[in-house]
Amino acid sequence: MSLVRLNIKGISYSQTQNGAYALILSEADGKRKLPIVIGAFEAQSIAIALEKDIKPPRPLTHDLFKNFADRYEIVVKQVIIHKLVDGVFYSSLICERDRIEEIIDARTSDAIALALRFDAPIFTYKNILDKAGIYLKMNPKDPDDISQKDPISTADLEVEISKPKPSDYTKLSMSELHEALDKAVAEEDYEKAARIRDEISKREPNT
Repeated sequence: MSLVRLNIKGISYSQTQNGAYALILSEADGKRKLPIVIGAFEAQSIAIALEKDIKPPRPLTHDLFKNFADRYEIVVKQVIIHKLVDGVFYSSLICERDRIEEIIDARTSDAIALALRFDAPIFTYKNILDKAGIYLKMNPKDPDDISQKDPISTADLEVEISKPKPSDYTKLSMSELHEALDKAVAEEDYEKAARIRDEISKREPNT
C-alpha cells in the first residue's frame, strides 16, 4: 500500500462535541483533508508546537518525551496513521536509536504532537485517505463547498478552520501586549497567548 504525506492544516473547535477538537490534516500533493477528533490537552500541545514563539515555563508531557528521547539519542523519524476502525485512527511512531528501528503504537493525537517536536513527516495509507478524506474549500457560506466521499463517524464535527475571534487586544499598546503575553504564558493559558501573539504579529510583520 502506498503512503501519502500529510501536512497540518489547522485545529477547529467542535460545536457539536463538547470539549472536542478537530485536527485537520491536508494531503501534501492533493486537495483532500483528513479531520481527526482529538481532546483539549492534545489540541493545546499541538497548537503550542505550531506556535514557535510560545515557550511554556514547564515542559508539557510531549516536551518531556522529546527531552527524554534526546537524552538517550532516540529519534522519531516519521509518523504513520495506519488504521481506521469505527472512526478511530491508529498510528505508529517510527523511531531509531543506534541505527536500530523500532515501531511504537501511539494515539494519533500524541503521535502528531511528537512529530511536530521532532520535525518528523506524517503519513497515512492511500486507502485510509480514500475512505475518510474529504474535499474542504474554505468558504463556509457555501454549503456545496464540502463534499465527503464516504461519511465517517465524525461527520457531524465542525471541520471548518477556526479563525481568531475579535478581541480587545487591538486596544492595547505594544508594551501592554508583550506584558499580557508573558502573563498568559506564565499562567499556561496558551490559547490566549496565541491570540495575543497574533495581534503582535499583525503590528510587527517581521516578528
